[in-house]
Amino acid sequence: MSADHLLAVDLGTSGARAGVFTPDGVLLARCTSAWSPRSPRPGWAEQDPQEWWAHLVRVVRGCVAAAGLPTGAIAAMSVDTTSATVVAARGDGTPLRPGVLWMDLRAVEQAEHLSETAPPYAGGRPVSAEWGLPKVMWLRRHEPEVWRATEVICDCTDWLTHRLTGQWSMSISHAAAKYFHDRTRGGWPVEVYDPIEGADILERYPSKVLHPGEVVGPLTAAAAEELGLRPDIPVVEGAIDAYAATIGVGVVRPGQRALVTGSSHVLIAQTDRPLEVPGLWGAFTDAIAPGRFTLEGGQAATGTLVSWFRRELAGHAAAEAERRGCDVYDVLNERAAGIPIGSDGLVVLDHFQGNRSPHTDPYARGVIHGFGLQHTEAHLYRAILEGISYGTAEVMGVLDEHLPPSGDVRVTGGPAASRLWMQIQADVLGRPLVLSDTPVGSLLGTAVIATVGAGVYPDLDRATDQMVQLGEVVQPDAAAHEAYRFHAEQYLRTYPALREILEAGTRHQGR
Repeated sequence: MSADHLLAVDLGTSGARAGVFTPDGVLLARCTSAWSPRSPRPGWAEQDPQEWWAHLVRVVRGCVAAAGLPTGAIAAMSVDTTSATVVAARGDGTPLRPGVLWMDLRAVEQAEHLSETAPPYAGGRPVSAEWGLPKVMWLRRHEPEVWRATEVICDCTDWLTHRLTGQWSMSISHAAAKYFHDRTRGGWPVEVYDPIEGADILERYPSKVLHPGEVVGPLTAAAAEELGLRPDIPVVEGAIDAYAATIGVGVVRPGQRALVTGSSHVLIAQTDRPLEVPGLWGAFTDAIAPGRFTLEGGQAATGTLVSWFRRELAGHAAAEAERRGCDVYDVLNERAAGIPIGSDGLVVLDHFQGNRSPHTDPYARGVIHGFGLQHTEAHLYRAILEGISYGTAEVMGVLDEHLPPSGDVRVTGGPAASRLWMQIQADVLGRPLVLSDTPVGSLLGTAVIATVGAGVYPDLDRATDQMVQLGEVVQPDAAAHEAYRFHAEQYLRTYPALREILEAGTRHQGR
């Protein structure tokens, strides 16, 4: 068998996945492995990088075995991960502390400082505590012993590609979106790093910054033995998981938009020119495709909010699901479908992990209001889906103010499997949602990236044209869209009315 298959690995917030694809985008096999982040303090989130590697090994071995392929059948491999997940390591890759996850909000003070010192064009305002550079600054200030021992500061993708190849590089996907790299301004902008005395940070970054699709190096013999693969397979520079998923629905050209769902939501638009849009992140140069610019907005707690509800508050539905032998979400969706639009006045503000866009407020927190004695578990579940959908519409509205509105939005990720949720989202937005034809959009996007590195296709445009297939179109209901206007306005009024109260409470808790 010739070496013409692609191996894609996706490491997210709660687990790892691997998939083997053909050059035309057909998924032959996949394997998953779950974990949970640790929260040593409120607002903090960490994971052990060695745990990432152990799960990567597990899913790669399982996936290749399930595909029934010989070790010589893999033409190239690539990895996507969460972003702004900061690793402090020795030069040989040994981690010096747990990785600080994207969702960690400890670096609020550093983010506020960067908002004051960095020029307005750099990545959007205000700077988010989720980003990588504020976390690096936090480590430098609060863990000086670790900092002195640190030889390499990198993101999760970079640490894993080093483990695979023995070579250090930094994906421009992460560098541009979370660490202020800007090719149009010569790389690492002095206007950002000089005011924070960042020379000691820059010297710790990997010296090579590569585009997704460029080859980092060959798979080492040691890594190949652990993975059950042949040595010297090209390891191709990967991307942020959300950007890989964006590629996985074919959004690589200007004018296209993607909604990437999962633990969080990310709304991504591609443009052919740099734009500064208040309340959004970017435009990031080359973050997805060379010569193009990426605008990003999002919501920090979406899938995680639904999971929280299921775990903590869906006892009646769980009991019913056990009696019927079905999934609890089947019961919740059935019951919520019978609840009127607007959930009989119940409104959920989805800022349970702060607000990412358009307010970039780490002190914001979730709100549920309008409760009455008539409300049920199903009301709250539907109100959560509606609240998340209102938040997505708010971000979309900011995009629409600065870009020509897109005719549709391409959607990928786990929540896209919920027909109820997608219909609510389409009705709130008032525009069609085009769903991915695959449940593994980020894996497909990473396989697309791998084909470019393997020389199967010359660029992402050609690769997505050949590999990406789209599925069902969820059309909005005009009457439902009109009915949602009042409830969406109630959502929009909630945050400004309660912002100071929420901030005071969060500060009092010490975040």
